[in-house]
Amino acid sequence: MMDLEEAVMGIIVNAGQSRSLCFEALHQAKQGQFVEADSLLKEANTFAREAHAVQTQLIEADEGEGKTRMTLVMVHAQDHLMTSILAKELITELVDLYKQNAARI
Repeated sequence: MMDLEEAVMGIIVNAGQSRSLCFEALHQAKQGQFVEADSLLKEANTFAREAHAVQTQLIEADEGEGKTRMTLVMVHAQDHLMTSILAKELITELVDLYKQNAARI
C-alpha cells in the first residue's frame, strides 16, 4: 500500500485531470467537434478510473475498521473525486445532447 499522503494526492491529481478533460470535451462539443469531445471523455475516464482505484485501495486497507487516519486533505480528495465523477456523468449527457441537436440541423 502506498503512503497515505501519496494516495490522497493521487486521488486529487487524477480526479482533477479527469474533471478538466471533461470540461474541455464539453467545450469541443459546443464547437461541434464531437470526435475530439469523445476522445477527451475517453481520456478523462482513464484518469477517473485511476483516482477510483486509489480510493478503493484506501477503503480496502481500512477494512471498515477506521484504520485509515481521516484528515482534511482526505476529505478534500474525496470531494474532488465525487465532483469529477458527477462532472463526467453530466458532461457525457450534455455531449450526447449536442450530438443529437447537431444531427437535427
